[in-house]
Amino acid sequence: MPSRTRGGLLAVLAGGTAFAALYGAHPASDRPPVTAPAPALVPGPALVPGPGRSACADRKPIVIAHRGASALRPEHTLLAYDLAIGTGADYIECDLVSTRDHVLVARHENELSQTTDVALHPEFAARRTTKVVNGRPRTGWFTEDFTLAELRTLRARERCPGQRPGSAAYDGLDRIPTLDEIVRLAQRRGAGLHIETKIPSYFASIGLPLEEPLLATLARYGWDDATDPVFIQSFETGNLKKLHAMTRLRLIQFVADAGAPYDLVAAGDPRTYDDMVTPAGLREIARYADGVGVVTRRIVPRGPHGRSLPSTSLVTDAHAAGLLVHVSTVRAQNGRLPAEYRRGDRRDPRYRSLPGDAAGWLGRLCGLGVDGIFADDPGVARAGLDLVRATHPAAVRPTGAGGGATRAAGAAVTSDVGVRVTGTGASGTRADEDPLKSGGSLRRRVDTITA
Repeated sequence: MPSRTRGGLLAVLAGGTAFAALYGAHPASDRPPVTAPAPALVPGPALVPGPGRSACADRKPIVIAHRGASALRPEHTLLAYDLAIGTGADYIECDLVSTRDHVLVARHENELSQTTDVALHPEFAARRTTKVVNGRPRTGWFTEDFTLAELRTLRARERCPGQRPGSAAYDGLDRIPTLDEIVRLAQRRGAGLHIETKIPSYFASIGLPLEEPLLATLARYGWDDATDPVFIQSFETGNLKKLHAMTRLRLIQFVADAGAPYDLVAAGDPRTYDDMVTPAGLREIARYADGVGVVTRRIVPRGPHGRSLPSTSLVTDAHAAGLLVHVSTVRAQNGRLPAEYRRGDRRDPRYRSLPGDAAGWLGRLCGLGVDGIFADDPGVARAGLDLVRATHPAAVRPTGAGGGATRAAGAAVTSDVGVRVTGTGASGTRADEDPLKSGGSLRRRVDTITA
């Protein structure tokens, strides 16, 4: 990121000035066109950190762009992913669903009406239907009823235009991306992927399983090992166990704030997400995954008035089991922060949407040892972490031997995480950006640090 942009973000986080300053820091004209063809892939050298490294090779959590820069552009578009990388994301999150012809595309839901203009296409009016998806009825248009060619005629739109009018200004400018396009963008721009397999048991039940095409696509681009900058996540358990036997890529068991994995519910298994974050439950997860993804309230609960309560032992327990901990989702607005990190006049009608002390909240999460942070605006998260590192370096610390688990097939969890650079700019667990250009391409300085 150019120093003036990061400096502006740091100033906003430190001083709590208007949120518009954040949005103005990322003009679309500063970015290369997202439709530019990908360069040929050139294998890079293998970089292996010293023993006991976590996924945070520079001693701070990785920044994971939640559905791309979803605070600023329509989620799960190349526009959102490209901006996320440009503003400091280490990884971009893409949620994958299937088309009728079994092509994986990025949508948060397989239902299309909230995130595309499908309702404006009379040629698809007859495809509006009601389905039961993971036990719940849904009405609308569904990706599995469209071929990729048909989906290409739709345009993406902001899901919450009232909350994100700046993002809604980009409605109609991009289409639904395929996994191939996302991988090419990530490798061209030097980022990793944090991939969620959406409703995997549902897609398996209709003959469109996600696991095989996912792994085949990643393998075509050289990403098939625990040392590659890829995480695969799921709220279900069965498909992660299936993937455990199929790949060495790192797996993340996501844990919702309530309820239970749908595949366990469907099988009559009484275990809940609460059971899964006990020490025994975390040890069970470590048998098939490399980390857990949890909402921040599972680490720092909140009381009835929104103030945070004493932190739980979840991070410590997970690290003891050899698991990484990625938390979701950090947002800068007052309404999304614990009460003690909110700033401004509560009587202001805009109070909940104004920026609070995001850096303070990030510092607290860092101090608890989390390994990754999902953010709707990764520029805010990156600047906030930089500010924490500059002002409170003790808060940004290694996660310990348990914080960087990788998995060998049939073997116990270990603590070494390697980095393999694939392509012109692909990064592993962490690459420090150098905005200087060298030979027309972004030059990256990859540090190999021993804890």
